[in-house]
Amino acid sequence: MFSIVKRLLATATSSSLFGRMRGGAVLCLLSLFAACDDYDTFTSDRSAVLHFDRDTVAFDTLLATVPSTTKVLSVHNLGDKGLRLSEVRLERGAASPFRVNVDGQDMSRTADRCLTDFEVRRRDSIIVRLEVTLPESGTDEPQPVSDVLLFTLESGVTQRVALTAAVQDAIFLSQTVLTTDTTFAARRPIVVRDSLVVGQGSTLTLAAGTRLYFHDGAGLTVRGRLVAQGTKEQPVVFRTDRTDRMFPYLPYDRLPSRWQGIRIASSSFENELTGIDLHGADYGIVCDAPADPADLRTKLTLTDSQIHMVGGIGLSATDAKVVAVNCEVSNTLGHGVYVCGGDVSFTHCTLAQFYPLDANRGQALYIAYDDSLGYHPLERADFFNCVVTGYAEDVIIIPQLNRSLLPSDQSEMPINYIFDHCFLATEVPESTREANYAERFVDCVYEDSDDSGTSQGTNDSDKGDTAREKNFLLFDTHAFLYDFTPVAKSRIRGVADAARAALHPFDRLGRDRMADGKPDAGAYEGQPEEEKES
Repeated sequence: MFSIVKRLLATATSSSLFGRMRGGAVLCLLSLFAACDDYDTFTSDRSAVLHFDRDTVAFDTLLATVPSTTKVLSVHNLGDKGLRLSEVRLERGAASPFRVNVDGQDMSRTADRCLTDFEVRRRDSIIVRLEVTLPESGTDEPQPVSDVLLFTLESGVTQRVALTAAVQDAIFLSQTVLTTDTTFAARRPIVVRDSLVVGQGSTLTLAAGTRLYFHDGAGLTVRGRLVAQGTKEQPVVFRTDRTDRMFPYLPYDRLPSRWQGIRIASSSFENELTGIDLHGADYGIVCDAPADPADLRTKLTLTDSQIHMVGGIGLSATDAKVVAVNCEVSNTLGHGVYVCGGDVSFTHCTLAQFYPLDANRGQALYIAYDDSLGYHPLERADFFNCVVTGYAEDVIIIPQLNRSLLPSDQSEMPINYIFDHCFLATEVPESTREANYAERFVDCVYEDSDDSGTSQGTNDSDKGDTAREKNFLLFDTHAFLYDFTPVAKSRIRGVADAARAALHPFDRLGRDRMADGKPDAGAYEGQPEEEKES
C-alpha cells in the first residue's frame, strides 16, 4: 500500500492534483492509508488476547427437555492489531447439550462442535449466542450441567469461558381432566402446558411441597374439590413455568400475568387450601357464584396462604361463602379482594395494594351489593384483626347500592359488614353520616397518608419509599421483593384483639403472636429483634 503512495507522490508535479494540495492534506491522506494498513494488520503476539464481557455464561435452573432462552456473549479485541482465531469449540464436543452460534455460524452443524478461522479486527468484536436443552437427569433434585467454550488464537493461546446450568426433571400435563380422586405428591414440579381440570365429583389433593408450574395461558379449573396441604417449610406453589430472568436481578417468576390462575366453578364447594403460595397469574382465585344463590355451603377455606403479584383480582367471591385466616393478598392490578354478596370472613389477614407496575390499580378491598347481573345480598363480611392498606388515600370501597335493584319486599340495603380491631387506610367513619355506619368499625386504627414506621431492609433513596411503605419490613420495588411484617414503630403493632388472636396464636410464618401479649393486626407478627434494631 505504501509503495502505491510513493509512486503517486513521485509522479506528482506542481500542476498535478498533489502539487496543488497543501502539505497537511498530503499528510492526512498518508495517515488514512496508514490507518487502513493498521486495520488489516494482525498479530500473533501471545500477549494480545481477547476480552469477554463475562467469564461465565450461567443459565438458570431449566426444566428438562424445555429449550432455554438465548444468552449473548460479547467477545472484544481491545488491541491495536487484529487477532485471528484458529478455532472455537466446546470442550465436551458432540456430547455437549449447549448450542453455540459464533458470529452467525452455527456450531451445532459441525460433528465435533468446532468452528475455525475467525478474525476479530482491532477495536472490534464478535457476538456469540448460546442456548441449551437439557435431558432428564433421572433424579428429583436439580442437577448441575457444565461445559467450557474454548477460543484458540493463532498465537496458540487458548482462552476459556465457562458454561453452567442446572436441570430439573418435571412431570408434564396437557389437557388433563381428573375424573377420580387424585393426589399430587411429586417432588418434581408438575408442569401444566395448557389446562388442568378437576372434574365434578372428584377431589385433587396437593401434598406439602407440591409445585405446579403453568405455561403461558394455562390455568386450573375446579369443578369438583381442591385440597392443598402446604406448610411453612413446604408450601404448595402455583407459579409460571418460566425459570429464566428478565434482568439479572428480576426473575420472570416475580412478574404478573404469566399464567391464568385458579377458577373455582359454581359446582365446587368445600375447597380447603392451606399453605399455598400463588403468584404471577392473570388473577388469583375466582370463586364463581353457585347455581343456587341460597346455597351457602363453604366454597373456600384459605389458611396460612399468600396471593400476590397478579395482573387482575387477587381473590374474587360472588354469592360465595369464603373463610380466610392468616392470609396475604397483595400487589394486584385489579382489586385485592372483591366481594359481591355472599358470606365472607377474614381474620388476621393482610390486604396490601402496592401494585408497582400501574398507577391505575384496584382497591385493596371492594365490597359490592350488585353487579351487571343485578342484586347480590350480602349476608356477612367480617374483618377481624386485619390490615387493609395501600398507596391510595382510601383503599376500601363499599359503593352505594342502586336501590331500584332491591327486592320488592326490601326497602333498605342491609349493612352486614364489620371491621373489628383492624388497621385501615380509609376515611374515618362519622356516625352522623349514615345510621349505624360507625358501628361497623370497632376499635380500629386509621392510617393517615403520612403514617410511617422506620423502613428496614431497604434504601429509601433507591427504593422511593412512601410513608405507608415504611410500615413494613421490606419494600424493594426494583426487584419486586416484599415483606409485610410490621416494623417496630408501625401503628399496626398491638392493634389486634388478644382474645381473638389467641384462637390463631401463630402467624402465617409460624411466629408466636402471643409472646409479648400484644398481638399485631394482619397476617404477620413483628419480632422482638426489630425492637432492638430500631
